[in-house]
Formats: sequence, C-alpha cells, structure tokens
Amino acid sequence: MLEADPTAKISHLADIDVSTQGTRIIVGAYSVIDSFVRIKCAGGIADVVIGEKCYINSGTVIYSGNGVRMGNHVLIAANCTLAPVNHAYRDRQRLIIEQRFLPTRGGILIEDDVWIGAGSVILDGAILRRGVVVGACSLVRGELDAYGIYSGQPVCKSGERQ
Repeated sequence: MLEADPTAKISHLADIDVSTQGTRIIVGAYSVIDSFVRIKCAGGIADVVIGEKCYINSGTVIYSGNGVRMGNHVLIAANCTLAPVNHAYRDRQRLIIEQRFLPTRGGILIEDDVWIGAGSVILDGAILRRGVVVGACSLVRGELDAYGIYSGQPVCKSGERQ
C-alpha cells in the first residue's frame, strides 16, 4: 500500500510495487521520487518509510525486505541500491532460491540530513547517522558515525573500512 503525502512528487515513470503481504510504502511531505526509481516489495514484509523533503534520484532501487526507514532531508543520488535483505545460500543440497532469506540484521536506518552518492549500495543492518555523506560507489553494511564522510570503499562498522 502506497501512502504519499499530497505534497510529495512521485514521477509517473517511477515503478512502485503494490504489496500483496501488507508492506506499506510511506512518502513524506515534499519528498520527490524521480523517474525510473523502483521500490520493490520483496524479501520480507517490513515497510519503506521515506521522511519529509527527501529526494530519490533516477535508477535507484529500494527493496522492502526487513525495512527501510529514512529520516528527513535525505538525498539519494542516481543508481543506488538499498537492499535490507540477504539470501540464504549455505545449504548445498538446495538451490539458493529455495533457501529463502537469512534472518534480519535490522533493516536499513538512514537518519536526517544524509547524502548518498551515485551508485552506492546500502545493505541490511546499515545505520547511517545524522549528517553522513556516503561517496559515490560505496558499499555500506554497518553503522556510520554522525557527520562522517565515507567515500568509494566498502564501509563496515563505525566507518572502519574492510
């Protein structure tokens, strides 16, 4: 179910799933979802909550999975992926697609005033604290400290690079 504030702008070229399992997609006041953004209800039944005055650029894909919670004034550049879910794969006797998903690492939390650079990937369990800047083509899978600047490398817990 899509719940968008009347002041939100969602491009008619955006592709937003209608969940069959009760996942809600909530878009806050004055937020913009650009053309060719894809919000896909897959990998779980948690909600995707986009705060106020956020801007999600073209080519970005957001999976609902274990949930995405975005604060206010979040900027997501083009061609990013937010994937709060992971496939199970360790049982060699079964196909990966048959193994379903791993337990949640808590979904994705993005606090207020965050900028995510183009081509970045944000994974299950990621926490981006207030004021974080994530450089283009980064991989985030842990917690990033408030007002930190992280660029172009895999980013683990509290900014420690792997």
